[in-house]
Amino acid sequence: MATRHISFVIAADPPPRLDKALSRDVPDEAALSRTRLSRLIDEGAVAVDGQPVTDAKARVAEGAEVVITLEAAEESHIGPEDIPLDVVYEDDELIVVNKPAGMVVHPAPGTPTGTLVNALLHHCGDDLSGVGGVKRPGIVHRIDKDTSGLLVVAKTDAAHHGLAAQFEAHSAERYYQALCFGVPNANDPRLRGIKGTNFEPGNILKITTQLARHKTDRQKQAVLFQGGRHAVTRARVVSEYGTPPVVAQIECWLETGRTHQIRVHMAHAGHGLVGDPVYGGKRRLAKGALSDAAAAAVVAFPRQALHAAVLGFEHPVSGELMRFEAPMPEDMLELIALLEG
Repeated sequence: MATRHISFVIAADPPPRLDKALSRDVPDEAALSRTRLSRLIDEGAVAVDGQPVTDAKARVAEGAEVVITLEAAEESHIGPEDIPLDVVYEDDELIVVNKPAGMVVHPAPGTPTGTLVNALLHHCGDDLSGVGGVKRPGIVHRIDKDTSGLLVVAKTDAAHHGLAAQFEAHSAERYYQALCFGVPNANDPRLRGIKGTNFEPGNILKITTQLARHKTDRQKQAVLFQGGRHAVTRARVVSEYGTPPVVAQIECWLETGRTHQIRVHMAHAGHGLVGDPVYGGKRRLAKGALSDAAAAAVVAFPRQALHAAVLGFEHPVSGELMRFEAPMPEDMLELIALLEG
């Protein structure tokens, strides 16, 4: 397998650990994250002053000469498939797509084909990220199978690391449109009594908890207040439907990005998403609040009514600020039309 070598010198006042020193001083064009560097140290691919070093915590001195040996990326075992893609934007570094509901992002045991990655392999050809040593499209973030909307995918290692850093720092802009049961309103005393929820000016619901895998159902996320991963969601009401209101269109935005975050947070607040088979729960709509057609459509909606509508980030190579919007999909628009009628 072909290899390449990256050589550089440790600058003044190095951090006390080798992995941190490498992360600080490795050339930007190498596009190596600290996680990848730690893995390369473990694999014996890092030499300091001519000697391999396999301890990420080892000290390194100013002026030390470092050589990192990188093997060419392996071919992915995932096959390309000619699946149509709704490409919103594309350049040499990245591609932004509007994923339809029902499409899985990455192959898994239950869905080995028909995924976004399969489609990207066909669309991008050889222009793929080799992050992690495997030749594949750089999936930086994901949305659930039955959530529609915008995803950015890296085509180069540099773009992958630049985008991943923004998502890790929570600086990427992500807005979602959703339909939920009930109306999350600051005037509702019940909401003010739920731990982790409060309202900000402008009737903005803020939900702050920890999230972790459910103890007994590994497919679900659970709200915690100790342990787990910090998660913050904000939501505001766009429209109310019904007399009395029984469904609301909401706009949600993420301060963090955790698995199922909006779905589990809105359920925690007592306003699960319409159609959500995992967190939405069985809801009885007040009799006569909606037309028969609208009520039936709400009950029968086949997926969580959630759409990733806005995605903004700094281009990882050019530094240009980029912002994209994807219109609400037809199934949600049709449901809203019935609710309005």
